[in-house]
Amino acid sequence: MRKLIDKTLANTLVALMGILVIDVLWQVISRYIMSSPSMFTDELAGFLLIWVGLLGAAYVAGLNEHLAIDILLQRLSPSKKYKLQLFIFALIFIFAIAVLVVGGTWLVCTRFYLNVTSAALQVNLGYVYLVLPLSGVLTAYYTVDNSIKLTQTYKQSTDN
Repeated sequence: MRKLIDKTLANTLVALMGILVIDVLWQVISRYIMSSPSMFTDELAGFLLIWVGLLGAAYVAGLNEHLAIDILLQRLSPSKKYKLQLFIFALIFIFAIAVLVVGGTWLVCTRFYLNVTSAALQVNLGYVYLVLPLSGVLTAYYTVDNSIKLTQTYKQSTDN
């Protein structure tokens, strides 16, 4: 299951980045070469950047390669290091559920209910903000999976 989610998320990020590059390239060409700036490209680039940023953050959290200051972890005993890593995973999980899933779902629902649309693309902003609960669910899943792997690795190392 994990490999399927990783591959799907990675391919989605590559596709979104490709669309983002094409969009920005068209924006530059239409503005500076054709002297007729495209109206939708700026807004689309912003929306794509939101999706790439949040889905990319979930993907990197899954790889356990997110930005971290690990000076303290390097100096701790294996037992304390394990406990601190579990505590960090718990904080990430709480953030993902409380802010991204719950808060993001509220934001999506209110945008759909109020029928808020973007200026240039006339897209309901609920679709744009759907990435918040989606990335929250992915981050929470990855955090639980990483915690299980950490626990298995720790137990194997203490059994030997």
